[in-house]
Amino acid sequence: MASHFLLKSKARTLSLIDVMRMSDEDAEVAFAKARWPETDGQPVCPHCGGLDAYDCRRGKAPRYRCKACKKDFSITSGTLFASHKLPLRVYLAAIVIFVNEVKGKNALAMSRDLGLSYKSAFVLVHKLREALAEELKGQTLGGDGEAVEVDGAVFGHYVKPANLRTDRKDRRLKENQSGKRNLVEFIRERGGRTIPSSFIHDFQAHGWINRRVAKGTTVHADQAPAWNDLHARYDVKRIDHQEAYSLREACTNMAESYFSRIRRGEAGHFHKISGPYLIRYAQEAAWREDHRTKSNGDQAKRVVGLAMAKRGSVDFGGYWQRHVTE
Repeated sequence: MASHFLLKSKARTLSLIDVMRMSDEDAEVAFAKARWPETDGQPVCPHCGGLDAYDCRRGKAPRYRCKACKKDFSITSGTLFASHKLPLRVYLAAIVIFVNEVKGKNALAMSRDLGLSYKSAFVLVHKLREALAEELKGQTLGGDGEAVEVDGAVFGHYVKPANLRTDRKDRRLKENQSGKRNLVEFIRERGGRTIPSSFIHDFQAHGWINRRVAKGTTVHADQAPAWNDLHARYDVKRIDHQEAYSLREACTNMAESYFSRIRRGEAGHFHKISGPYLIRYAQEAAWREDHRTKSNGDQAKRVVGLAMAKRGSVDFGGYWQRHVTE
């Protein structure tokens, strides 16, 4: 019997030991090639685009000066890792640790692995999730002859019931809800990509689905009333899960696989995913699901490239949360 892909040697092409054996110069070369692939790692000035720059570092931190505009810059200037405090080899190790986790990596474990404070690790892993989300921007799924699955599930902020029955509240009532439980809606193309989003109500996802799913696509969905309006635009196949998981060519098994990854990540790693961060966890799960058959070395290389191509953080403009600088 064939073994699972993750059990094969070709799934393990980069280990944490390999990163620890690297020198700081090796890590700099890896980040430089990811930042400037068109010049094979030779520095390109982010200010004027000049190709003639020389090394003007003071100490160990890599730094360049452009001969054209006379401005200084580094490998990470203007990226997610701008103004970094740690050596690039540590960030490379963090990326390897991040991609090696199948269901996700929580900030507390990352802080222990790298010897960082929890807040530093929290910002770091969220910046990595923000980098993964760059692959999802502007994508349209489906088309003539293609099939996609749509589904939704509720995540975030479990409130433990009070000890005494008389003190317990019915959380189904709006006045007793915390407002931190949101829906993750997603579209998954069969044999293709996965795009998630977060909403408060199911019906809010209709416009988003219309923008992300091309006309002529066959849409598979369950019997939730929220999907009734999709019949006006698409050929929709519905499945009643009380009757079967797959019947008459209709199923949402790929949707259940995606939600299983988030559920296990929430229960076993993150414990709490809610509020403004829920979409980032959903995007991370989508990226992991779409790249599950690629080696960890290819995944790490891709994450480095996405982080270097990302121009600043949307969620974290600096070390402190909600203090975003222009």
